[in-house]
Amino acid sequence: MLQKIIKVILSIFTVLLGTFAMLVFKGIFWMFKTWNHLTMDELVFHLNSPLEGTNQGMINDFVYSCGIITIVTAIVLCVLMIVLYFCKRRWVFYAAGGIVWVVSAVTIGYTLSYAWKTLDVSSYNDNRGTFSTFIDDNYVAPTDVALTFPEKKRNLIYIFLESMEITYADEQSGGAFKENVIPELTELSLENENFSGDRNVLNGGTSLPGTGWTIAAMFAQTSGLPLKISIGDNEMNTQESFFPGITSLGDILEAAGYNQGLLIGSEAVFGGRELYFTTHGNYRMWDYNYYSQNGSLPEGYRVWWGYEDDYLFDFAKDKLMEMSQEDEPFNLTMLTVDTHFEDGYICEDCPDTYGEDRYANVMACSSQKVSEFIEWIQQQDFYENTTIVISGDHPTMDGDFCEDVDEEYERKVYTAYINAPTSPEEPFWREFSTFDQFPTTLAGLGVQIEGNRLGLGTNLFSHIPTLTERFGNEMISAELSKKSRLMEELTADIVDESLKLKEGAGSAAVTATSYDNTTGQFEVTISDIKTDMDYQAVRCLAFPEEDEDNQQWYDVYSLGDGSYMAEIYAWDYGYQTGNYKVQVYLFDANGKSVMISEIGGIMVQ
Repeated sequence: MLQKIIKVILSIFTVLLGTFAMLVFKGIFWMFKTWNHLTMDELVFHLNSPLEGTNQGMINDFVYSCGIITIVTAIVLCVLMIVLYFCKRRWVFYAAGGIVWVVSAVTIGYTLSYAWKTLDVSSYNDNRGTFSTFIDDNYVAPTDVALTFPEKKRNLIYIFLESMEITYADEQSGGAFKENVIPELTELSLENENFSGDRNVLNGGTSLPGTGWTIAAMFAQTSGLPLKISIGDNEMNTQESFFPGITSLGDILEAAGYNQGLLIGSEAVFGGRELYFTTHGNYRMWDYNYYSQNGSLPEGYRVWWGYEDDYLFDFAKDKLMEMSQEDEPFNLTMLTVDTHFEDGYICEDCPDTYGEDRYANVMACSSQKVSEFIEWIQQQDFYENTTIVISGDHPTMDGDFCEDVDEEYERKVYTAYINAPTSPEEPFWREFSTFDQFPTTLAGLGVQIEGNRLGLGTNLFSHIPTLTERFGNEMISAELSKKSRLMEELTADIVDESLKLKEGAGSAAVTATSYDNTTGQFEVTISDIKTDMDYQAVRCLAFPEEDEDNQQWYDVYSLGDGSYMAEIYAWDYGYQTGNYKVQVYLFDANGKSVMISEIGGIMVQ
């Protein structure tokens, strides 16, 4: 009887292990195929962001690519173990199970090792415990700078083009492709301003760490800062603000009397976009939900991420006509979506110029639609007093579209300034990042900027060198990957709001072991939790008492008797010595948290 029980347990474990190995293997490689050039910063951000607004097609792709084969693997292993269970030769059962164990362990080990190296997790962990003064030393707060608007304020149309790079143009035009798949956009940029001096080729901004996905790109181009934030401390779906300590483009224009709106074909809540733009500029939200609810879309209509760019440009024309009739100047900020990876969205107007290369056809379609939209704007009465900024949000994450591009080629986002009332002081080639869009956009509205710098950006119409020209992208990237005390100060209000202690929320008994020099850790035990809160999780926040900004979150594991334990590692803090403090938080089903207890005086030496 005991032998049968052991075989049943081993069979279940074998099926679970093999199934898990397949899920890990397919899931990780699907992740890297789907998110080309994925970084740990981006991965952590999205893992902790709400799923609301996510493209259903991406979820379906994961299910088709990973879910089905995982289920098939589970079924095959179940059948195999059932057959082996009744096999009279006992050694066959154990040998087959052993093979599955070994193959599964090797698969999991290889896959996790590949992910560790590809994401450079070691450097990420090192940087989490290393402070850099680069941002602190080079950030220029808009509140410290005199900004002088022209007597007649200009309108702004800011078009974020999803995943649009200058790479897609032909080599003669400054791109990296043999055939130009964005000819209209190329012409627009060359005929207007892209800060290429007298070279007559495309030029654009480099996407540095903390700017490589949509909300991070929009944040960087309108604030001059990377999206560096402790997501564990910043629950995007429950916060009342998003970087409340900064002054962004939206804040500046709002203070100057602008009417502002954000027009996007997806759900604005996704990635924190609604939160950012409403708390920094009081933008009106014109997203998928807005048009779905007001009857502008057919009932139940939803494609791709919401509605396609065909609708976007039609809605934009309506909004521009409305906003242009108002007494105040306007800022319409838009984000296209059809060119989102993987392979984009094929609309009815997409050409078949590039055959089976679907993404190239989508890019060509976007190029034509944007050009037609700009031509329409130029025919309107308000155009004379309107500046248009067109910028790619970030390089594409499509897994194979740029796989043949020479590694020496520097991929940059598409850039064009149209109808700006100013020209570069000196017509020379500029090396710049997307941070420089922040002050340059204001200068493109005729705003005089004291010192010509804002955030980490430089006004490209001026002769002042950019940080990229001064330090180089390699050095800046290394520094941006480290921690910044300024960035932690700018997020302090967010952390305080979400984690503040609520009177009467509860209590718990917390004890800690002495620090163990051999393992570099100490253990915290939480017991006797008393609360009326319907909590779903318990977590610990630890930090050195003399360096409270150096915070780390830790998950706990249950001891089975209603108590929990967390392991705190000194290497997370660069082996900083001194007394440490640990706070215990409860989290409800909506992600809201409350501190119920803390313990201090834990000596690490």
